[in-house]
Amino acid sequence: MEVEVKFRLEENVKRKIEEVAEFVCEVCERDIYFNHPCRDFLETDEALRVRKSEKVFLTYKGPKIDRETKTREEIEVEISDFDKAVEIMKKLGFKPVAEVFKVRRIYRMGDATICIDNVKDLGGFVEIEIKSENVEEAKRLVFKIADKFGLRNPITKSYLEMLLENKR
Repeated sequence: MEVEVKFRLEENVKRKIEEVAEFVCEVCERDIYFNHPCRDFLETDEALRVRKSEKVFLTYKGPKIDRETKTREEIEVEISDFDKAVEIMKKLGFKPVAEVFKVRRIYRMGDATICIDNVKDLGGFVEIEIKSENVEEAKRLVFKIADKFGLRNPITKSYLEMLLENKR
């Protein structure tokens, strides 16, 4: 399971993260999200995307399992060609819903991945994530890390949901 919390990026948080977490890399990510031809992923709280970063991934995300976090099943597979994957999805009847562009600075702190994201049309965010089958322990840890950085008021919406709300 992917246990994740997201917060608006507040002043001095980046500095605090850089003081205690190990910088891994900075990447530019382009995500194209798709809707299923026979069911609405917004209604079922699922997501399907093709991501182009340093590598290319096809990712399915299941419905969120609680209200405090963005914890959900995630199945991800590396693929070799972004444009061909998008073309296959369209030919199978999946409809592109939106694109998300971001610059992501990735840090490690123990088992946690901490990302500082600058998302086009949305602004700055911090995501703290742990992949674990022990969801309750992982939730405790991500909130403990968030508290260490003074992060409050988690956001449970995805970037896709936030962008779609802005377009309405």
